[in-house]
Parts: sequence; structure tokens; C-alpha cells
Amino acid sequence: MPINKGFVLASRPQGAAREDNFRFFEKEAPQPGAGQVLVRNLWLSLDPYMRGRMDESKSYAASQAIDEVMIGGTAGEVVASNNDRFKVGDKVVSPNGGWQLYSLSDGRALSKVDASKVPLQAFVGPLGMPGVTAWYGLNKIIAPKAGETVVVSAATGAVGTVVGQLAKARGARAVGIAGGPDKCKFAVQELGYDACVDHKATDFADQLKAATPKGIDGLFENVGGEPFRLCARRLNDFARIAVCGLIASYEGAEKSTLEDLRVLLVKRATITGFIVSDHMDIWQQALSELIGLASTGKLKWRETIAEGVESAPSAFLGMLKGKNFGKQLVKLG
Repeated sequence: MPINKGFVLASRPQGAAREDNFRFFEKEAPQPGAGQVLVRNLWLSLDPYMRGRMDESKSYAASQAIDEVMIGGTAGEVVASNNDRFKVGDKVVSPNGGWQLYSLSDGRALSKVDASKVPLQAFVGPLGMPGVTAWYGLNKIIAPKAGETVVVSAATGAVGTVVGQLAKARGARAVGIAGGPDKCKFAVQELGYDACVDHKATDFADQLKAATPKGIDGLFENVGGEPFRLCARRLNDFARIAVCGLIASYEGAEKSTLEDLRVLLVKRATITGFIVSDHMDIWQQALSELIGLASTGKLKWRETIAEGVESAPSAFLGMLKGKNFGKQLVKLG
């Protein structure tokens, strides 16, 4: 059997996560048993939710177990199969392939994909969980009408990239929030946002006001913290807020709060937190639309790629600090 390499969670973070919270391993890859499939993981998706799983606290999903392979979505190729649904050479995606070169599966969580028209790694990005997250939050929670203003935090991240393009396709005015002039330029010139505000700028509040002169009808919240607080001040009557993530709060550096809950009452606003895995019934519909857009060049995205499984911890920690531009991936193959 080939040699498997990867990382387990060695310890739970005390404050900000560090590289020594992970431990590297190297051992022989497992032999598939009856009904099992061995997958060579070619791409690893790094996502903010992983930081929450590292803590031992009650949440929507179980905490990452100590001394177990770090959870993570992967895209790869079947290299051995005792399962009639899969054959050697099939391209597959898994929500739990993990931070490792090889993963064993009973096939229930594996999905075959057609990578002939789009790159394989897109199926753990805009054509995977991040893309479906964007689709659900925009269509099922914000549900923008033509002419309404939709603001998207982390506008050039894996989820925000898709949200802005879907909002524009539905006739909304899309305003992004991103970190730095290069990301804002990409949001406007490549993704089609009508405007993008730099949350690192000293005049961020003034920029946000200028970019949303008629207020905010829909807010797709990926970050929390100060951008969320300032956006709340600009909500219109009957505004809809989709809370997808609060990355500003994951390391304990900044709290995500509303300074006055009366805004929800006075504006008759709706705020909905959601986890996309609760809505598996819409995945096929969402993926069909997203794959159609991507295969015809109507959906754009950007990737930050770290090379080799050994780079996973540093790439992950960098993503939590906003160092990535677009979807953060690790190229394993």
C-alpha cells in the first residue's frame, strides 16, 4: 500500500490556533475492506468552520476529536474499490476526506463528479459546499428583488465570490466588503460587484455609507465584528440578514454583537443563522445551477493554493487571518 501523510489534531487551541495544535503523521495507507473505497485525495478544502470544530464546545456538529485526522472536504480519485458504485479512476468529492493524502470510505458520503468541463478542485469550492452555502443564503433567506441592495462581507472569499454574482444575476445591486484595495478591485472588475468597501480603511464607515446610499435590504454576513455592526445601522425596513459565518470572532479577538436590538424591531428586520448541511434537499438544485453557470464561463472565482499536505496548518492559520485571496486550497497531488 502507498504511504499516507497528513495531520491530526494534537491539542485544542487556548486562544488563537497555532501550528503546534496539529501533529504530522506518516504511515501506510489502509487497505479497503468489503464495500470500501480508497481515495487518493488530490485537493483539500480549508474552511473557517474547521476552527470552531477544534474547540470542545456544544455546537451544530461534534468537536474534532483529539488524535484523529483533521476534518476537511476533499476532491480526489478512486485508486482501489470493493464497492460496486465506484471504479478505479472515478473522480470523487468527500465532505470528510480530511487533511491526508489517502482516505477510506464506505461510499455513502462520496459523490462522483464530472471534471471534464471545470477543474476538479472547483467541486470543493464554488461547485461544492461554499457555492451551495452562497446559493441557499441568497435565494432562501435574502431572496433579493430587482433593484434592492445586497451587502456581502468577505466578498472575495469562497462563499462571497458566489453570492455577489448570484445577486447580480437576480437584478440586485451588490456591494462587497473585503480586506484591501486589491480584493476590492477584483470584486468590482472581475466578479461584477457594483461597489466594494475596504474594511481595513480608516474611513471604512464613510465608504460603506457612500456605497449604500439607499440603505441595505439584504446582508450576507460571513465576518461579523465591526463590519456587521456598521451594516446593521444601515438596514432598511424589512431587511433580511443571512448569518453564514462570524470569522472575526472565531479566535476570540473581536466580538460580534448588535449594539441595540431595537434595530430589528424598528426595521422589522429578519436575521437568520444557517448551516447549509441542514438543507440537503436543495443541494441538487443549487449544484445544477452553479455547474451550469461555471461550465459556460458565467461564474468566476479565484483560488489561493498551498502546495503539499505539509503546508495545510500554515495555510489554514493564514486563512483565518484573511491572507487568502479567494478559495483556500491545498494541492495534495
